[in-house]
Amino acid sequence: MAVACFNFNPFLSPLVAAPPGRSGRAAFLRSRAASLGPLACGAVVGRGRWRLAAAAEPRAVQEQPARSEASGETGAAVPPKASSKLVLVVGGTGGVGKTEIPLLSVSVPALLVFRLLYRQLVVASLLSRNIKSRLLLRNPEKAESLFGKQDESVLQVYKGDTRNPNDLDPQMFEGVTHVICCTGTTAFPSKRWDGDNTPERVDWDGIRNLVSALPRTIKRLIFVSSIGVTKYNEMPWSIMNLFGVLKYKKMAEDFVRSSGIPFTIIRPGRLTDGPYTSYDLNTLLKATAGERRAVVIGKGDKLVGEVSRLVVAEACIQALDIESTEGQIYEINSVKGEGPGTDPVKWEQLFSSAQST
Repeated sequence: MAVACFNFNPFLSPLVAAPPGRSGRAAFLRSRAASLGPLACGAVVGRGRWRLAAAAEPRAVQEQPARSEASGETGAAVPPKASSKLVLVVGGTGGVGKTEIPLLSVSVPALLVFRLLYRQLVVASLLSRNIKSRLLLRNPEKAESLFGKQDESVLQVYKGDTRNPNDLDPQMFEGVTHVICCTGTTAFPSKRWDGDNTPERVDWDGIRNLVSALPRTIKRLIFVSSIGVTKYNEMPWSIMNLFGVLKYKKMAEDFVRSSGIPFTIIRPGRLTDGPYTSYDLNTLLKATAGERRAVVIGKGDKLVGEVSRLVVAEACIQALDIESTEGQIYEINSVKGEGPGTDPVKWEQLFSSAQST
């Protein structure tokens, strides 16, 4: 088994969480105006497009490291340079789920479902790096409650459903350089299946429609899949595949691989930490990976274990720029320990070690 192990530090800075309740959150957001800038909501712009516009000069939320060579001994944050990327983040609009298989005598790694939470963490981290993001959401109204009112130069929101190819208007992809896709639904029938939200429709039809609509100029597509997809006919994975979720994810992987678009596929283990119930960007930035910061990367669909949601989000973002990850498929877990943080050199070592072992 090809496995690389490194340590992972939380990549999001500790900020004060918002008080509970609508009034508390509103007061909190006002108190953070100095860091987010005076903001005002914009209007619907064009077909399927929603704008979160600022009244004043736009400001991206910056990551605030405790100390770096650039910031000196005082620990003052140095704003990251604006990135030339435009990253399209595609994910579900519901909560985060996971497959629970009770009363089994065998240990079954629960299948991960990559819905709203992954998108939240990925987008929060992109914003902290001053990387322009574009969201494709079924319910774009949720973007403001999650990330605050951001200027269009920082965050763009489009309404669309990957299950419906007619929703994927070409203007959604204009200027997009990279894509992170983390859609998904539950493995077993649940309320989340309401409205034709089944594994076949989300994990197969949706991915096929999205990849078919992407321009061939995309520099990298990061596709979040799942461990166990190559073993869906084997025990205990066949139990989780009773309704086809692993089979459809594997079909989606194969479609991505044959698309001609440069890709990296990430297969996480069972999710740990969270779920987070944040209502604004600041509380998302407060999220940490707890003790599970050491990263384990493998290949060959042999890795079984757990992984922090934050580790998966960081792996997706790091893979965008690491050339050696193009055309590769990785499994990823995390264990107790310290780690690479946002250091691209350490992440490149992790990915490269997994490929060469």
